[in-house]
Amino acid sequence: MPDLLARIHLSENATLLGINILMALLILLIGFWLAARVANLVQRAMHRASMDETLIGFLRNLIYGVLVAVLVVSALITAGVPSAPLVAALGASGLAIGLALQGSLSNLAWGVLLIIFRPFRAGDFIHAGGLDGTVEAVNLMYTLLSLPDGREAIVPNAKVGSDAIINANRRGTRRFELKVGIGYKDDIGQAIGEIEKLFVADPRILKEPPPTVVTGTLAESSVELIIRAWTRSEDMWGAQTELLRKIKEHFAEAGISIPFPQRELTVVQGALPEAKAG
Repeated sequence: MPDLLARIHLSENATLLGINILMALLILLIGFWLAARVANLVQRAMHRASMDETLIGFLRNLIYGVLVAVLVVSALITAGVPSAPLVAALGASGLAIGLALQGSLSNLAWGVLLIIFRPFRAGDFIHAGGLDGTVEAVNLMYTLLSLPDGREAIVPNAKVGSDAIINANRRGTRRFELKVGIGYKDDIGQAIGEIEKLFVADPRILKEPPPTVVTGTLAESSVELIIRAWTRSEDMWGAQTELLRKIKEHFAEAGISIPFPQRELTVVQGALPEAKAG
């Protein structure tokens, strides 16, 4: 009789276990489908809101991953796995993974912040992480910069976000400054007039804010003129270099000198005075 009861009890436990396992599998099958549907719905909603593509992909995968994690835990509990040890094991695993990947998690966190707050966009010329370059892409772990000399730099997002970011394109305009020296015998007003003619002739130089030419310093061999002008961000380099070349050409045509450091020596000929006797 006891053997029969034991067999009946074992049969009931096996049946219950089988039902629990079937329920767990059913939860997984339906749950994976629902998780994908929810993640895709959120993704479409973010697309309609015109959010950044990188952020959309990250949030979609994050939502899907969280739902799958909850689903797996629920399925294991339904299958009969004790919940307390399971939660403790997951917590310990999460802590170990977090400690091992703290640098990567820092890059990930900064990547999300950079994508959300958008201090720069692809195509902007920035100074970040100690480098100057054009932003090629902003990923969750790193920012890709194209340096002026053609090299490519992969900068971790934690390094980008932990220091000041200077964006040369954010406002759409930039100001450049040139310093040009003229001789002391040259007419300052004439020199300024020649430069102002070049301002008018170059459509890349903006009228507002107005360009200026001022007398900077009276240097050792020249009078220094400081030239400041505004352009659109993409025109700044070309306008600056061409203006400097045209200043040299127009000064030469107008007879205005651009001096270089020199020394004047005066030689006095004659006998040296005789020393007087004490």
